[in-house]
Amino acid sequence: MKLSRLALLSAVVLASSPVWASSVVTVYSADGLHSGDNSWYKAEFDAFTKATGIKVQYVEGGSGAIVERLAKERSNPQADVLVTVPPFIQRAASDNLLAEFRPDAAAQIPGVTERYSPLVNNYISFIYNAKLLKTAPARWSDLLDSRYKNKLQYSTPGQAGDGTAVMLQTFHSFGSKEAGFDYLGKLQANNVGPSASTGKLTALVNKGELFVANGDLQMNLAQMAQNPNVKVFWPADEKGERSALALPYVIGLVQNAPQNENGKKLINFLLDKAAQTQVSSLAWGMPVRNDVTPSDSHYQQAKSAMEGVNVWQPEWNEVAKTLSADIARWHQVTDSE
Repeated sequence: MKLSRLALLSAVVLASSPVWASSVVTVYSADGLHSGDNSWYKAEFDAFTKATGIKVQYVEGGSGAIVERLAKERSNPQADVLVTVPPFIQRAASDNLLAEFRPDAAAQIPGVTERYSPLVNNYISFIYNAKLLKTAPARWSDLLDSRYKNKLQYSTPGQAGDGTAVMLQTFHSFGSKEAGFDYLGKLQANNVGPSASTGKLTALVNKGELFVANGDLQMNLAQMAQNPNVKVFWPADEKGERSALALPYVIGLVQNAPQNENGKKLINFLLDKAAQTQVSSLAWGMPVRNDVTPSDSHYQQAKSAMEGVNVWQPEWNEVAKTLSADIARWHQVTDSE
């Protein structure tokens, strides 16, 4: 079976064939790492199958949506491995949707917990159409200008990890939740509307249907070859500081996974040195292992893009505790259903 067809198999009931079931591993993943014809996921899944004989069944969705799917399937789990971003990985762990598992490479990876591990380092970003706009919007306040009315869109907090990151980034850039929500309420006058997928916004910016959208650095850099009008930027706060929320892809073993051992094997495979060394060259992401420093041009370009941008991250477990209330407040201030 070709990996390009794996997404079509999300409805397959693995238990229907014992021989088939024992030779697969099912991954529920946020989008981004499967972008492009020669993606990191495709390369590593192919290599994993060649090395182990285990085929990878891949199901993609929004960062929050795939965790919701896991929750709905709690009594009859269909996935073995989850890949999503904070704070959804923390929510999955606190809801006991993830099993305890410490990867073989844990000693080389900062941030490993008993239920999940960083997989690929990444950061929130924004994109603009460089053909239609001479320069990127310099400050957050610039995005309130009427020229962006119906030409700006960001993915929906609570459904998309990048959209949730936009909300958190405004809290940071404006100094408080109240100020962040006040800004997002004003920004809604220009916002096209909800979007469950961040990745789909890139093509809209490239075509000029949108001038500005949100994204993440890894995904946006990977998409730019097919979307030449798109450029990455970070708006500055009123003090002139540009900052980016660290938003890594994080991987965990699903609680009561139907193919538990296969899931462990895949997690270890994706975190080994060989796979991590290719994260930047194939996916424009940053490796999470301390003992891996790529030398490829994609890695250098990603580091260059981040020059002058201050990286920060919240206490994710605290974010997870208030996420539902914050999402409800976002809907209230944006009058978005």
